[in-house]
Amino acid sequence: MRPRHTYTSGDLALLIVDWSIGGTGPDGAAVRLAGTATDLARRGADGLWRYLVDDPFGTAPS
Repeated sequence: MRPRHTYTSGDLALLIVDWSIGGTGPDGAAVRLAGTATDLARRGADGLWRYLVDDPFGTAPS
């Protein structure tokens, strides 16, 4: 995952990230998925950020 944009307002953050994941499918062939995600996170009282929304294909093609 590679952050493209991060926008914060108080305890909310909108994240735009490019991601990719690879592996092996059931047939033994290589599998690779990639996209640009739109995520929304909120900072808790303990200071840790937690995802509220994770949309792995949350942007239009560029």
